[in-house]
Amino acid sequence: MEDFYRDLKEILPEAAIRCQEPMANHTTFRIGGPAAYYVTPPGEEAFVRTVSLCRRRRIPWYVVGKGSNLLVRDRGYAGVILSTEGLAEISVEGEEMRASAGVLLSRLAKAAAQKALTGLEFAAGIPGTLGGAVVMNAGAYGSEMRDRLCWARVLDSQGQVKTLEADELELGYRRSCVQDRGYVVLKAGLRLSAGRREDILDRMEELAEKRREKQPLEYPSAGSTFKRPEGYFAGKLIDDAGLRGYRVGDAQVSEKHCGFVVNRGHATAAQVALLCAQVQQKVREQFGVELELEVKQL
Repeated sequence: MEDFYRDLKEILPEAAIRCQEPMANHTTFRIGGPAAYYVTPPGEEAFVRTVSLCRRRRIPWYVVGKGSNLLVRDRGYAGVILSTEGLAEISVEGEEMRASAGVLLSRLAKAAAQKALTGLEFAAGIPGTLGGAVVMNAGAYGSEMRDRLCWARVLDSQGQVKTLEADELELGYRRSCVQDRGYVVLKAGLRLSAGRREDILDRMEELAEKRREKQPLEYPSAGSTFKRPEGYFAGKLIDDAGLRGYRVGDAQVSEKHCGFVVNRGHATAAQVALLCAQVQQKVREQFGVELELEVKQL
């Protein structure tokens, strides 16, 4: 790996490369062992070149934004974690907002509000980045990214950068062709609407208050742990199975919202994974419903 590190330094400044970096520092779960390399390419060109190097050298790699929908194993990741933090540009042209993949959704929603553009209020409290939101068609309170996305620039599995229009992204419930085909989001365009800044900010605060009331924001988590089964709500099924507050070590089904698994302090990835498996088993046995994880495991 010495040759690989040398090649990395030809692309990235040394400050952008960390070795044996604890992933607990980079996930909202605050869980995860060390990544062999954790890199933050400063811009799109450096990002694309870094991915190309990993592919050429056959080094495993994985892209993270905020780490808000991710559970990293306790042993860590024997490859390269590419952070999108260096992809942070925002621009506005009329009612279209363009932003790089690493822009936080909270920052994006606030920027839209400052321009009196409505349509992203639902995303203000989602603890992730634009890139991840496109990949999984993130949504909340009856709205999804597909309601506003008009295009996305991606790096495809052959190392080519191309632009996909909204219909080509094949956006569905918590999915897109981006994740199906192993693409990487670099930038996206959003079509918003003119509104009143005061109304937009009021709506954002209203949704923030709902989150504070209903979600266990006081503990580290990866957000909603399970996808919504067709015809059901995951949290209600888990509650009806008698699992509110159920624990494995410091991993716990939230007492506030059963759709969340939280880290009560020192939970391990193994404890979270075991807890999730037990929840799935108990719901399957009692209701015949298969809960699918929304959280990605690495």
